[in-house]
Amino acid sequence: MLAAIPGAMTEPRPTPLRKLLTLPHAESLPLSIRAKALVFSDPQSERLLSQVEQVAASEATVLLIGETGTGKELVARHIHACSGRTGPFVAVNCGAFAESLVDAELFGHEAGAFTGASHARAGWFEAAHGGTLFLDEIGDMPFALQVKLLRVLQERQVVRLGARQPVPVDVRLVAATNVDLAKAVQAGRFRADLFYRLHVATLPLPPLRERPGDILPLAQHFAEIYRKKLGAATLAMSPAVERALLAYEWPGNIRELENVVHYAVIVSRNGRIEREDLRLPHGLLAAASSEAEAPPAPEDALGQLRHSVRLLLAQQQPQLFETIEQLVVTTAFERCGDNQVRTARELGISRNVLRAQLKRFGLLGERFLVPVD
Repeated sequence: MLAAIPGAMTEPRPTPLRKLLTLPHAESLPLSIRAKALVFSDPQSERLLSQVEQVAASEATVLLIGETGTGKELVARHIHACSGRTGPFVAVNCGAFAESLVDAELFGHEAGAFTGASHARAGWFEAAHGGTLFLDEIGDMPFALQVKLLRVLQERQVVRLGARQPVPVDVRLVAATNVDLAKAVQAGRFRADLFYRLHVATLPLPPLRERPGDILPLAQHFAEIYRKKLGAATLAMSPAVERALLAYEWPGNIRELENVVHYAVIVSRNGRIEREDLRLPHGLLAAASSEAEAPPAPEDALGQLRHSVRLLLAQQQPQLFETIEQLVVTTAFERCGDNQVRTARELGISRNVLRAQLKRFGLLGERFLVPVD
């Protein structure tokens, strides 16, 4: 399920896909609110992957926290794949069922347990025996059922509706939510005891806007999928498209990126996606393109710096932190006429710290032994 693959497209600045997760048969699935691919090219994503695989090796219950469309189900599937469990992976959206049906869906029922129950049926916990049960949007689970879920997690057995005998289950639970469960507990919408039972191994999934190094690899992945569906020989993205994709905030996360790329592939011409092919909603294309084409105004210097750092992260620049640190120190030192006291004051650091940095970057020598004020 997890594989290293090369860059999917010919483009001015190739961005290799380091690791990729996809849903089974993702190419044939319809567009939905789920993320159908997840890459780990951004440094923050790489750290997340390491944490995911460490947690997967245990039997601990996992709670995934992230906005809709960030890839929570993909992470849950990878936890199952790395866990060594031989049973199935079963995914259930707690918000997709009517409150009157969730009980029977999760825990099963016997024949005659309620009107319309003509025969006995196993619930999702029994279906996931020996494997992993993924409960998405667990924050939407009715309060009354939270008690039963807690009991199942504690006793490792379920009681079907209309039955008296419990059924043992061996299930690893991975839950996910896009709401703050701690606040839900304070508001009385979520049981505190269940929250603490789930809060064993918590993994926050950052939104796409906070891991810009994943944006272009994901865009290339989706573009390659839809290029193949259209039967096009080649497809490339213009530099203006790359800049616009990096400048946009992606409130809909990965699923929104897939939709935008899908449309761009359809309307592209001559084997190349241009900026005008991007259809970003809510009139944000012009804003994103404007930010991509020209740096922010001088008075928005921090915004300009943030914009530049995002581009450098996406380009996978080596030793980026040290390079930026050296640039800041060198620029300030030159601006202050090689005066250490003034430079330290401008940067808000002590002179001793500054001297250590100047020495580190080879900026201390006979030329710099000048009087200080």
